[in-house]
Amino acid sequence: MGEASHTDMLHQRSVFARFVLALLAAALTLAPLGVAANEEAVAADAPLLLPQMPLHDPWIVADPQSRTYLLFTRNEQAMTGDARLGIMAYRSRDLKHWSKPAVVFALPQGTWARDGAWAPEVHRWKGRWYLFATFHNEGAALPSTGARKLYRRSTVLAVADSPVGPFRMVRDGAPVAPAERMTLDGTLYVSPAGKPWMVYAHEWLQTTVGTMEAVPLDDTLAAAGPPVELFRADRADWVKGQKQPDGSTVYVTDGPELYRTRTGTLLMIWSSYGQGGYVQAQARSKSGTIEGPWEQLGPLVMRDSGHGMLFRTFEGKLMMVLHRPFNNALGKLYEMRDAGDRLEVVREATELDLEAYPTHPCAVSRGPTGTPIPGC
Repeated sequence: MGEASHTDMLHQRSVFARFVLALLAAALTLAPLGVAANEEAVAADAPLLLPQMPLHDPWIVADPQSRTYLLFTRNEQAMTGDARLGIMAYRSRDLKHWSKPAVVFALPQGTWARDGAWAPEVHRWKGRWYLFATFHNEGAALPSTGARKLYRRSTVLAVADSPVGPFRMVRDGAPVAPAERMTLDGTLYVSPAGKPWMVYAHEWLQTTVGTMEAVPLDDTLAAAGPPVELFRADRADWVKGQKQPDGSTVYVTDGPELYRTRTGTLLMIWSSYGQGGYVQAQARSKSGTIEGPWEQLGPLVMRDSGHGMLFRTFEGKLMMVLHRPFNNALGKLYEMRDAGDRLEVVREATELDLEAYPTHPCAVSRGPTGTPIPGC
């Protein structure tokens, strides 16, 4: 090859290299602009991230019609601008970016309840959407044989034609479980034969040892028989009794939800207090029926985490949402595995909940003094 030809080839390669570098530079310049524009569009419609969203007892519905995730929790005036006692819902397309919440149910004037709006759940039943939520009234006293003040606390129902409401009270707010019992956190369970039940926690304030109970329902979701006890909180070896000012030790039951595994096993996820605070745990029915007997399978998530619920993404992935910590709670998301005879935590979805110190895996397993952190 002659000297001139060699020089021409070097020149051509140099021009081509500059052309390729220019294309790469343009791509790198335009890509962030496209991503940024898309993120701005998402942020305008859904400006909130989970660390910015106060919530307790979260419940997520994946609505297939709108392909939108709805997250229900107690109404907070600071978020909605609405001072009414009730339930609000956030919306999301991707479980990371969330809309400002809107009130979907407000407690009507003239009902027996005055406070609460805890543990909202939204279930589809007979073609309509039913809201289960817990309310109470400290002025409506119940008979007491001890030092603790007892008052009305119950799960009530509201109904709507859409999961975003507006929900209207069923049976004027009459409790589903017996009104003389202090109960909370009612959840709907439907047996393989199509029989509905409401499973709920019988409050430790009344029982000292909290229990899980179930009441059979008819097709209108009214009680169709007496409640049955499923298990006591102190039957779980991980549960720690809580000392009270009157010297008594109480055991808490919270947040039941039922789940049928791929092999037909009936599980319940529920919460109480253990080492290090609030705990998300699971139990299993030995008979495969709601009546049990129930055996305790131990914690799923510790580190002051609990009141979880299960849902599937639009892609079919099994997820759990819970709140952590118990006070000033925020939403946390977990990818779960259906292991057939139990549930297993795969990982905490930190790309969605933005948790800096995930529980699975634990980013920090020991405290500043070297003491192991419970649950790690």
